Amino acid sequence: MAELRPFRALRFTEKAGPIEQVVCPPYDIISEQQRQDYLRRNQNNIIRLELPREGADPYAVAGDTLREMLQSGVLAQDDVPAFYIYEIEYDLDGMSDISRIHSGKHSVYGLIAQVKLEEFEKGIVLPHEYTLSKAKEDRLNLMKATGCNFSDVYCLYDDDGGESETGDILAVAMREQPTTVLTDEAGLVHRLWALTDEGIVAAIQKRFTDTKLYIADGHHRYETAINYRNWRREQGLPAGDSDYIMMMVVEMSHPGLTVFPTHRLLRDLPNFSAEAVVNACREAFDVEEHLPLFALDERLEQAYLDGKKAFGFYVGGDEVTVLTLKDVALMDSILPDLSAASRALDVTVLHTLILEQLLGIDKENMAKQINLTYTRSRTEALDSVTSGVSQAAFLLNPTRVSEIRDVAAAGEKMPQKSTYFYPKLITGLTVNRLV
Repeated sequence: MAELRPFRALRFTEKAGPIEQVVCPPYDIISEQQRQDYLRRNQNNIIRLELPREGADPYAVAGDTLREMLQSGVLAQDDVPAFYIYEIEYDLDGMSDISRIHSGKHSVYGLIAQVKLEEFEKGIVLPHEYTLSKAKEDRLNLMKATGCNFSDVYCLYDDDGGESETGDILAVAMREQPTTVLTDEAGLVHRLWALTDEGIVAAIQKRFTDTKLYIADGHHRYETAINYRNWRREQGLPAGDSDYIMMMVVEMSHPGLTVFPTHRLLRDLPNFSAEAVVNACREAFDVEEHLPLFALDERLEQAYLDGKKAFGFYVGGDEVTVLTLKDVALMDSILPDLSAASRALDVTVLHTLILEQLLGIDKENMAKQINLTYTRSRTEALDSVTSGVSQAAFLLNPTRVSEIRDVAAAGEKMPQKSTYFYPKLITGLTVNRLV
């Protein structure tokens, strides 16, 4: 079902400078200060193309910059089409053991390829999150000006028998010397291999002919690529490679896959009362009050392992309240039109029963982040409350990868900020030139 093919990536040459100086994290997690830092580090940094802000028309400037980099040889296209194997090695310090998020060294790897664009309704590439129009407009303007994908869409696939097929092929190829190795400023090690053997490429392509892809990260980029393809058709422009998008695909049972929870922070709620919230929760939740904050990890981990829906409710100090849903069947009567997979999500329970019904924070309010903000950092969540910036924090367990698959397979989407895949794919190792 999914059509993957090798491609001739644009890659930085030695003329660009050290590879560590010309790559950057995904554009949507970079502050303006960080953007300026990358530019000062090296004027060839990919940020000039991926997040342009200079000039009256930054998109046109990005297009001119791309042409200059190609003419000067700072960027060059590989001679032979390839699948690219991409590995990230990373450390997690002080994490709990929830959902395999334990401290120590980890590694995740997958395949970078051109993947044919398919509308979601075909059921070949499936989303799990809602997107925002403003972000898609920005990415579309950049694609029109440059004709490139500078960063990957991150997708998962289910290999049924685990990684016995595609994963084993990649593991063998990774025994060779990588074409690129770098350590970024956060200490993560990134490695890239170019896989050009036609027989191996064909075997991988065959494996994916009956495989669905589930978008983990990059929903905006994927939808924008479809809009860009359609725009070229409407303008009567040559298709080039615009029917395809650069994508990193990872087997969803890969032991290095890490999904962080995204915690919820309450702010500016009029007449907010923590006691009233706890008392209102007693009907649907088992309430454990005055739990030492250091014991929260253990409680949430046990709930995760038991398949229960539990949250930490923190309003300051050294204690926390744990709320555990008494019966998940309650969600069946409240949201009968949703699939069982969506009804059973931790974030669906929290949003429906507490944020919407008890606190009156509706979906529009959440989308605009009027009374609700998000962070993946538990420390940041706690500090936000103790400093008075936030009134309270709801501390969550991570969403399971299988839950992401099941919700997407049901043709539904999760509440926003339901997942945070870590580590993020670095931008600048490969560029997909579409025209």
